[in-house]
Amino acid sequence: MQRRLLLVATLLIVCLVAALAVPLALAYSSHRTGQLLLARRADATRFAELTDRATREGDSAGLSAEVSRYTELYGTAVEIRDRDGRLLAGGGIGDAAAAGRALSGRTTDGLPLLTPFGPPAALVAEPAGRDAQVSGAVLLRAPTSSARQAVGTVWAVLAVGSLAALGCALVVARRLAGWILRPVGELDRTTRAIADGRLEARIGLVRGPVELRRLEERFNAMADGISAALERQRAFVADASHELRTPLTVLSLRLENLEPHLSPAGRSEYEETLTELDRLAALLEDLLTLARVEADAGLPGSGPASGLPERLAGWQELYAAKGLSLSVELADRDPLPAAVARIADIALDNAAKFVPPGGRVAVTLADRTLSVADDGPGLSPAEREAALGRFWRAPEQSNVPGSGLGLAIATELARTCGATLTLLPNRPRGLIVRLDLAPDGRPSRGTVLRGQP
Repeated sequence: MQRRLLLVATLLIVCLVAALAVPLALAYSSHRTGQLLLARRADATRFAELTDRATREGDSAGLSAEVSRYTELYGTAVEIRDRDGRLLAGGGIGDAAAAGRALSGRTTDGLPLLTPFGPPAALVAEPAGRDAQVSGAVLLRAPTSSARQAVGTVWAVLAVGSLAALGCALVVARRLAGWILRPVGELDRTTRAIADGRLEARIGLVRGPVELRRLEERFNAMADGISAALERQRAFVADASHELRTPLTVLSLRLENLEPHLSPAGRSEYEETLTELDRLAALLEDLLTLARVEADAGLPGSGPASGLPERLAGWQELYAAKGLSLSVELADRDPLPAAVARIADIALDNAAKFVPPGGRVAVTLADRTLSVADDGPGLSPAEREAALGRFWRAPEQSNVPGSGLGLAIATELARTCGATLTLLPNRPRGLIVRLDLAPDGRPSRGTVLRGQP
């Protein structure tokens, strides 16, 4: 935006400077042209008087001597002809058209505008005679080098002055544009920081127009309100989940105490009740985990692969019991955030639920990219996009145990460690959960979490 403002200001300043400098330059050229015309016409009028006197007296010797002295002194060619067009004195011009106009009684009333580039000479024609009786014509061709040099000097001064004025105006315009847009730039940086998950980011005190400063104050107030609302929401989820733990525990104990008193007909209902109770307890645990992660309470600590090999060793036994194959290849040994192991747990848990017996799951870690690939049923592009949300479950898998919060928790965990979580299709079938970590393991700007086709 600053470049566009400067471009508009530059165009306006250039137009303003040109509107002032060009008329001044042309006015001075016109002034010098007029001065040259008046000076040369005065000389031509004097020669016209001498010509009229010489033609009346029939003696042109004095006229020739006067013309010669004038040419030597001023370097100006003079040509005098009688009423029949015959040469009386001087010469070297030979402009029949100009001579014809003078013999018809017309004098030169204008010259071409003088500029530093021309014309090199000015031709002045003046009729000789009294009243309506034309007795001859005087042609005078004067060099314009001196006048053009003066015009060039003035034009150069105007050009330098215009460039200086333009430079000063651009400096002022740049400072003004920066002053106007400084709050906008700060607003842009703050909104980008908030979009990256740094909800505590606020606009500092920045000088600028009063209207934009008011906008900054209102933006900060809005951000405070949104942050407070989100914090209250997270606190409510965490408090509600925590407070529900005790009643659920008591209810579970009481149901277990009722088992000896059950009739055979009610045992199936009893088992289903316990299953739903366990599902509710798992849901509450996931909600608490999600609330802690969203509050950046996360999983502290980091180390070599963040305890990932130990976690994967435990999954090897579980997968073997389910008839699944789990291959592990950890090329990176650099310290990783602790959240990486939790994300791997979530991906492996989902794979264990949905990959049929005999299926294969591969875990690889290379170039700070963790990949969990399976050959299960996979997801469509729309389902991969929706799977990162909360409480989403595929319609055909609604009977599989789970809360629908696993990938949502993984998404928030990835955000806390500056990573990018992506769901990709496996070939020829299946799903890939890929976690791309920032080079230094710290939150990176513009972290996104998405499902790709």
